[in-house]
Amino acid sequence: MSMKLNQSHAVWMLCAFVGVILVAAGLEWSLRLAPSIQVGTAVVSQTLCGEIFISGLDANRVFAEEIRPRPNFRILLKRLRYQVHPSSGQVVTTWFGHFPSVATYRPGYGCTLGNPESATTAIAPSSAPGAESGALPVVTPPAGSPLNDALDDAFAESAQPPFRQLRQVRAIVIVRDGKIIAERYAPGIAPDTPLLAYSVSKSLINALIGILVRDGKLDVYVRAPVPAWSSPSDPRHAITLDELLRMTSGLNLTESDTGLDPVSRMLFRESDMAAYAESARLKAIPGTTWEYTSGNTLIASAILRDAVGGRADDVRNFARSRLFDPVGMQHVTMEFDSAGTPVGSTRFFASARDWARFGQLYLDDGIVNGKRILPEGWVAYSAKPTLASDYGAGFWVNAGQAEDARERVQAGMPADSFYASGNLGQRIVIIPSQRLVLVRFGVTIGYPGQDIRGLLRLVSAVIAAQHPSTPEAR
Repeated sequence: MSMKLNQSHAVWMLCAFVGVILVAAGLEWSLRLAPSIQVGTAVVSQTLCGEIFISGLDANRVFAEEIRPRPNFRILLKRLRYQVHPSSGQVVTTWFGHFPSVATYRPGYGCTLGNPESATTAIAPSSAPGAESGALPVVTPPAGSPLNDALDDAFAESAQPPFRQLRQVRAIVIVRDGKIIAERYAPGIAPDTPLLAYSVSKSLINALIGILVRDGKLDVYVRAPVPAWSSPSDPRHAITLDELLRMTSGLNLTESDTGLDPVSRMLFRESDMAAYAESARLKAIPGTTWEYTSGNTLIASAILRDAVGGRADDVRNFARSRLFDPVGMQHVTMEFDSAGTPVGSTRFFASARDWARFGQLYLDDGIVNGKRILPEGWVAYSAKPTLASDYGAGFWVNAGQAEDARERVQAGMPADSFYASGNLGQRIVIIPSQRLVLVRFGVTIGYPGQDIRGLLRLVSAVIAAQHPSTPEAR
């Protein structure tokens, strides 16, 4: 009897010990994943908020197209809940009833994560847009045009399951010699629908910085005016604006989209994104190593903000009067963090035609209607490869000897091409030698390189359509 009791006691103790270990392991697991889960609910709230209140899309459509198919959300989907509050302009997302994230819409300023009261302290009332001056004439391709075939191919979805690859193209606009020669839109998307650019936003920051360079207010080759680095003893003191634009700052701001990386924290958990990025330590000597990170662009965005007055409203007024109105971009929304810094890495919206006008500005060397907007030589500067990469200053480039650039050229994208690129397949391709601008926006998930091959086919087909083969002379 005593032996059985001892055995039972031992078994009970073992079970209790195992239970403690499992609880401890579960607690540790929860603590480690908590930041990632918080980022996940923030992504949902911000995505829905922008697409509902800026783009005017249905919440269920946005969730089905942009959230549900993403592989890194599958583990969260079962207990993920969101609520849309149209009267307050808010989207609230939770997981298991916890990890709440709130995104609040403010007309003219987009959606801000976190406390909506803090978001308004840096934001003044919206100003009205000016007159459109950069409209692009539209020429409809005739029936049977190879351009129509190219658009058919670009929009085509797989006809066979499993549907793990979703192209979901929303808009394509093709411009040659300043005229729209073909365009197509998905159901529910119109020529004036503002579309989220993701990292295409970095190219727009490039333009705004360029205008300030032309004004003599900024110099990309001198020390970046970041107060946190002002001490000569600070190892970041000598970082230049050029190194921020070219992603060679050497700052430890890894961008891996895991929810645990510094950039995920910056974009979805910090109210002052630039201040967080500026606090990063160096992991490489500035100017010696290329590493793509949105943290560099947020710091450049704060420099832009301070150079034009220090407030979100100053940025909006400057951007509209000096860039959007002259170029004819009339459906633009720039989102801001709670410190009034434009989220220039990822959170700008504009219509597909607006993005085409923006591309035309770079195709025309920074000139619109005979008026210079960007500094002379700025486009060449932006399209110059950085170190051994295929990145310039806010644009991806085909010049140089980087492997990815060579592969694109071999696939038919001319060597002088450069392009803005954003998550889920947002792209603006500028091809000076062909006088072409191609805009392709969508929600592409599962395709290698977010359908870079489809983009290359589109580019090749459009070029071929402009240069049809002729029968050989008899």
